Amino acid sequence: MNVPIERTRPVARARTRDELIPGVSRPAALFLLAAGLSFILSVYLYFGGSREQGIFVGIWVPSILSAGTLLLGGSRE
Repeated sequence: MNVPIERTRPVARARTRDELIPGVSRPAALFLLAAGLSFILSVYLYFGGSREQGIFVGIWVPSILSAGTLLLGGSRE
């Protein structure tokens, strides 16, 4: 006997006090903001005539994101 499977919509998660963006904690959002500002600064420097400084600041973006992953990523046990 086939019983139809009831399909439901996913429930939208409410934002908690510790989240600036739904689903993203405040510390993670701060790391994303720092990486975004670093990227914007590097583009400004690169196209503003300071190519070497722009490249140097651009290297900060993956470093900031890696530091955020290392510091905020919990153990998987």
